[in-house]
Amino acid sequence: MGEITNVMEYQAIAKQKLPKMAYDYYASGAEDEWTLQENREAFSRILFRPRILIDVSKIDMTTTVLGFKISMPIMVAPTAMQKMAHPDGEYATARAAAAAGTIMTLSSWATSSVEEVASTGPGIRFFQLYVYKDRKVVEQLVGRAERAGFKAIALTVDTPRLGRREADIKNRFVLPPHLTLKNFEGLDLGKWTSYGHSLMEFCVRPEHEQAADSGLASYVAGQVDRTLSWKDVKWLQTITTMPILVKGVLTAEDTRLAVANGAAGIIVSNHGARQLDYVPATISALEEVVKAARGQIPVFLDGGVRRGTDVFKALALGAAGVFVGRPVVFSLAAAGEAGVSNVLRMLRDEFELTMALSGCTSLADITRNHVITESDRLRAMPSRL
Repeated sequence: MGEITNVMEYQAIAKQKLPKMAYDYYASGAEDEWTLQENREAFSRILFRPRILIDVSKIDMTTTVLGFKISMPIMVAPTAMQKMAHPDGEYATARAAAAAGTIMTLSSWATSSVEEVASTGPGIRFFQLYVYKDRKVVEQLVGRAERAGFKAIALTVDTPRLGRREADIKNRFVLPPHLTLKNFEGLDLGKWTSYGHSLMEFCVRPEHEQAADSGLASYVAGQVDRTLSWKDVKWLQTITTMPILVKGVLTAEDTRLAVANGAAGIIVSNHGARQLDYVPATISALEEVVKAARGQIPVFLDGGVRRGTDVFKALALGAAGVFVGRPVVFSLAAAGEAGVSNVLRMLRDEFELTMALSGCTSLADITRNHVITESDRLRAMPSRL
């Protein structure tokens, strides 16, 4: 293949390089995968209203997220088990994000621990968290992340149960035997508890012994707390000084509850279209959430971002920044740290060009007037009645 000219091209390379089970785990969505497709297509229905004859010789893309200055409003989303993609896994992603001057979010289901990621050197890092039935496990995970210098918690709230990912069921997905979920090593799980047992099964259970479900679904079903509610968001604030971003909000109602319950920010996310199918694309849900937040807390977007134009559209609709997931994993599979660095560079360059061609020299210049959405076009149509 010739020179990589856009982020999407890494997916085909990853598909060639990776075992089918690993590629399908990263690439697939829930059930009919309607939302998976819509996460991309919804961006294509938003058009630009560029302004002209503005001096764009100097463009500033820097921004601040939860008080941390970053080089651009493009951050790395949490994606699990990155050593399935490349032997360097989360180490490579952490180094690439730090070199790009942006934030990496580490999955709690990472194949490298918080301490190992911290050991790669300086960088602003967030920790993605699921809440487990055993709150002592949660306390230990959060405490370790905080001691390792992580700066915020991204609390995933859309997974009381795992979505039905048919590719994983067909493949009997299980973590390859040479890998483990490193953040659970060294925790006091109780030697003979069902918790420790099911974690071990998830990591090493032979393929022929898998249930009719995917191994991941069996593990999650057993351990993620289905009773999770807003009171647990409050509880988390009592065990850590790290700010908490609520990841998985799609509605105005939940936005208002997030604000009321002390969230430091919201990540509009449909879990990469891997949970409930037929929810809207995140870019379609964004404006509702932004309006409900009323500027009280920042709102970020996760899902479907593949172009600098997507980043601009999200910011025009009120996002304070975006998180990128699959492109990071696919580029990691294709070319390791260099691949991830290239994805972040390409998105940055495309975003800078979009700003210039839209007449914006700073993020503050990007306004709602720079885009036209489907609903704008519908409102503009004259009534035929």
